[in-house]
Amino acid sequence: MLRLAASSLCVYCQRLQISLPHSNKFHISAGRCAALGTGDSKAENKCTVDSLCNLSVDIRKIRKLKGWVLFEDTTYVNEIAGVLKEMGADGMAIASILEQCPEALLCTPAEVNTQKELWRSVCPNEKELVKIIEKFPYSFFTVSHHANQKANIEYFQGLNMNKRTLSKLMASSPQNFSNPAEKNKEMISTLQEVYLKLGGVEANMKIWLHKLLSQNPFILMKPPGTVTDNLMFLQKRGFTDAELLALLSKLRGFIIELSPVSMEKSLAYSKEMLKCSDDQELKEIVLKCPALLYYSVPVLKERSKGLLNEGITIDQIKETPTVLELTTHIVQYRIKKLSASRYNIKQGSLEPLSGTKKDFEVSYGKIHLKKERPLFNPVAPLRVDE
Repeated sequence: MLRLAASSLCVYCQRLQISLPHSNKFHISAGRCAALGTGDSKAENKCTVDSLCNLSVDIRKIRKLKGWVLFEDTTYVNEIAGVLKEMGADGMAIASILEQCPEALLCTPAEVNTQKELWRSVCPNEKELVKIIEKFPYSFFTVSHHANQKANIEYFQGLNMNKRTLSKLMASSPQNFSNPAEKNKEMISTLQEVYLKLGGVEANMKIWLHKLLSQNPFILMKPPGTVTDNLMFLQKRGFTDAELLALLSKLRGFIIELSPVSMEKSLAYSKEMLKCSDDQELKEIVLKCPALLYYSVPVLKERSKGLLNEGITIDQIKETPTVLELTTHIVQYRIKKLSASRYNIKQGSLEPLSGTKKDFEVSYGKIHLKKERPLFNPVAPLRVDE
């Protein structure tokens, strides 16, 4: 009888037994299941906890993340798991989804099925949809704004946005789809007007807009006036329309994260630090490295100091300002690696040092290959005196 009772305990309790003395195993485990939440005014919903344990869900993660869900009188554990299973999710995926998004247990089967049909309209491949849900569960289980989500999907589809881009937007920035469609239309209209006003080609506008949104979907959450205010500030600093359009594209929409005040401070420090002769020289450097606009003064101070400590000169930084995009730690690591291949960073160009991790590995590979290249051609015939 004792053995039978112990075998019916939830997975969590069975795991707990392993670390307990033999004499206390059943007493503590049984108490855990029957009166979960002892000491609280209200006990956890035993049915909910048992159902989650049967699905191999780590209850400790839910208690830590959103423990209040376990106290709800009505949950739909098995129903939600059933819907996910029908979509092709395996047991491990279902457990992971519920651990990340415990609120999913409060969604009714009808709400989840409605949401499933909505997402199928942008991601018909259920295998891919399950992967999206596993990575962004909250985006899928946000069921309280269904009407807004549907209206926004229809609006973006009207912009000829492909399903892959649209599903990526829905997953990474669900807030944009929970908001009224009119709010997104206002920002999109502003971006389109700015693009054309700066000399963009109308035939390329949709591609430009889709790329901008996929790189930074949170641009839609800002007031439209932020974009125009920042562009007007840069125009006063001497940037032409073509240069502003290039900056807007290179900044990947991060221009909305800026403000005239923050840009003024960063530009003033950069001009002094780089010893620019005038605003024109500073502008040319910013066009090479737009990041100078959004890095704060403390960040620029730290990174420029780190470069100078490595023996790099101001003239070298001005020639390749993109090195300021790298943290001091990354700079030190890359210099050490290049030095091992006998590349003198103090005398050579900083181009091999800058760029993404992939860019650096390519540059380093070429330098390393050049170092190991033999001084003679092994294929060429040797001249032997007869």
